Amino acid sequence: MSYRDERRADDAARAEQARLNAEVRAEQAREDRRLELEAKLKAKEVAAEQKRKDDEAKAEQARKDADAKRRQELADKRQREQEKERKKAARRAKFGKVTGWLNANPVTAFVAFVMVCSIVPAVISQVGALSDAGVFVLLAALLSAMLEGTAWALTFMGKAAEDAGRPAGKYRVATWITAFLAAAVNYWHWAEALPDQTWVAVVFAASSLIAIYLWDMKTHGSHGKTKEERRREKARKKHLADRRKHHKDIAAEADRLLSALPFESIDEEEAFATAWQIKKGTQPGLSAETFAQVTNARVQLGAAFELGEHVRPELVRAGMLASLYNPLPHRLSEGIPTLGPTLPIPALQRGAQGATALAGIGMYGSEGASGNARENASKTDGGNNGGNASGNGPRGRSDEELEALLPKALKVAAELVAEGNQISAAALSKRVGIRRDDARRLRDRVIAERKLKLVDGDDNGELAV
Repeated sequence: MSYRDERRADDAARAEQARLNAEVRAEQAREDRRLELEAKLKAKEVAAEQKRKDDEAKAEQARKDADAKRRQELADKRQREQEKERKKAARRAKFGKVTGWLNANPVTAFVAFVMVCSIVPAVISQVGALSDAGVFVLLAALLSAMLEGTAWALTFMGKAAEDAGRPAGKYRVATWITAFLAAAVNYWHWAEALPDQTWVAVVFAASSLIAIYLWDMKTHGSHGKTKEERRREKARKKHLADRRKHHKDIAAEADRLLSALPFESIDEEEAFATAWQIKKGTQPGLSAETFAQVTNARVQLGAAFELGEHVRPELVRAGMLASLYNPLPHRLSEGIPTLGPTLPIPALQRGAQGATALAGIGMYGSEGASGNARENASKTDGGNNGGNASGNGPRGRSDEELEALLPKALKVAAELVAEGNQISAAALSKRVGIRRDDARRLRDRVIAERKLKLVDGDDNGELAV
């Protein structure tokens, strides 16, 4: 190949290479353009998304700000309403306090109102009186205020002294002297100013007295004892007078005790009770003579209940040990261990609590101890028990037969006592199965046997049932 051919081939190769390079560069440019466009689009999308997010964030923040503002406005409104309600409540409380005080103290309220209506004209009248007398107005006002103020200062000083328990008489006297002096000034002024209308002078003079009078009536007129307190005080004085009249020696002894002991260490009642103990040996109202009378009366009462030939001194002894002689009822006998409470009358109507009751004998004797009672019962029951369960004849059982029935009767008697019943002929007749007349005889044997055991103290546990 020649040089020119080679050169042309090289040029062609270079041209082809240049073309290829140009195509590559064009392709690269297109790719770069595409990538650039994609990047721009992506950037726009990102920017749009960010803008959307920013807009949403701004909207959310605006919403939150609006909500916060609304909540703050509501809170401020509630606070204003609460403050307004609090002020209303405070006004209502203040008004209620005032009305409550007025309802609780109507006298004080009206007295204060009348006092103001009385003091103000009195002061003005005194100022006019001193001014007409040639005194400078300001000086006249000060003197008038001094005169009325002195009266009220003395009034309150007296009230304070009285509340503290100190004498207040001198303050009240000084108050009325000052009030009458102010009233004299007012009367003199208006008597000269209106000589034909004396009542005007009297009214203005009274204006200096009415306020003091009302206050004095309020602070002293409502004091004092009630009707019940005066009645009780009168009864107490009468009681003390009767005590000194009826018990002169004991009252004198009480006076000696009061003068001997330290002041106010005991009162009059304690002194009298102590003096009674010294003189009589027991509490007020009782004495050795009283105990003797009560003892005799109890003995006589026990003797009155003794029936027929049955002489039973242990009944009197048991009754005395049970009732302990105290004639004073209920509360007066409480707290006197040496006396104990009195025996109430209903105790006579129920089973006694003494030893004879535990033996089933009864409080005052066997129910058939009286011969008259036994005779009357025989007349009543004699014809009714002729055909009883035992089949006895009209003549009844012999002593030996009754003696044989005694152990069974004693057992029945113990059962009756355990049941809280008395040992009666009717009960023995029913449970032993004998005639009523035989039961009465057997009942007397049982009671005699149990009395012996009671006196000897050998009851083998039977009397305690």
